[in-house]
Amino acid sequence: MLRFFLLNSDQEYSTKEAAKRNMLKIADAKREIRDLKKIKFITEKTKKRKKFYCLNTDFILQPELKSLVAKSNTYPQCDVLKKIKSVGNVKLAIVSGIFLDYPKSKADMILAVDNVNRRKLKNLISSIEAELGKEIKYVLMSSEELKYRVNMMDRFILDFTKGPHNKIVNKIKLKGFKI
Repeated sequence: MLRFFLLNSDQEYSTKEAAKRNMLKIADAKREIRDLKKIKFITEKTKKRKKFYCLNTDFILQPELKSLVAKSNTYPQCDVLKKIKSVGNVKLAIVSGIFLDYPKSKADMILAVDNVNRRKLKNLISSIEAELGKEIKYVLMSSEELKYRVNMMDRFILDFTKGPHNKIVNKIKLKGFKI
């Protein structure tokens, strides 16, 4: 929860929303929120008789905690990414954005997967988002689509690979293109 509120400091969440986004039971989320509210880490706001919680930006340790959390989210510390190969025949998986603390990236992850198991992918993405405490932006395509986009010199792919990125899986060899 600490990580969740630090990385979503500009948002307000109900207990139910926070529990869902962190893959917690409502009772556990209520306890966490109560404890964070007690130390004044989060503040409570009431709108239309409904309670919402957000980060107290005046919390004395907020800058240090935010920096610490940002460092723990970077690849390779994010353990859930190791399960990426379980979603199908993964040909390419590269990360940037939130995983490398690079906010200028238009996406956090590019996946080229053949025979993708969409249920496993959805569960994996949900696990990553719960671990990171933030929604991730990812692009999913087949290896054929990736090859086509590279051959067409797709601007998105070129910009993504020119910026800071890390390869998790790279089984694709493209003539004249280095990932």
